[in-house]
Amino acid sequence: MREKLIAAIADINEAEAIQLAQAMLDAGEDPQAILEAASQAMTIVGNRFDQKEYYLPELIIAGEMMKAIGDMVKPKLHGQAAPAARLGKVVIGTVAGDIHDIGKDVVSFMLDVNGFEVHDLGVDVPAAKFVEKIREVRPQIVGMSGFLTLAFDQMKRTVQAIQDAGLRDQVKIMIGGAIMDEGAARYTGADAYGADAAAAVRLAKSWVA
Repeated sequence: MREKLIAAIADINEAEAIQLAQAMLDAGEDPQAILEAASQAMTIVGNRFDQKEYYLPELIIAGEMMKAIGDMVKPKLHGQAAPAARLGKVVIGTVAGDIHDIGKDVVSFMLDVNGFEVHDLGVDVPAAKFVEKIREVRPQIVGMSGFLTLAFDQMKRTVQAIQDAGLRDQVKIMIGGAIMDEGAARYTGADAYGADAAAAVRLAKSWVA
């Protein structure tokens, strides 16, 4: 059913996707596995959008499906932290000059349903805004997203700005995006690269354990 769920979301078949997610829950499927399948499908949706196969209406419906499935699955997550006892705080945003948001939005969603307090700065976020938000909310983790080649240098500048503000040793920094990899993490000065939303959640949990 997992592959069917991925296909239903990726093909923007809302009724089938919700029905499959409910059936998987009823069958005792691991709730986290359902969320990871939905996240994988959203990556496909994002790719189709970038390739001009999908447009804004498809993105909106896909986002609504993701939210609906999240609402179904969230109560079933084992060890789900209550809002008053969140695992940790995350500041996340797409770096300056880049307006891609679907990947960031999925990561934000996955972190939220896994018990993190997420502060999403949106897209085209300058380094100074990251620094300002870190000072304000004192997160343990900072996430930076980027899909354009210019994001490499912007991420590097943002990490340096956090360093210059005297905040670097207070946070762990992860980066993500279609063109990112471990080499990009080293270049930018980040602590790690998250290949997808599930990997971002695993990283975040390991850092606050």
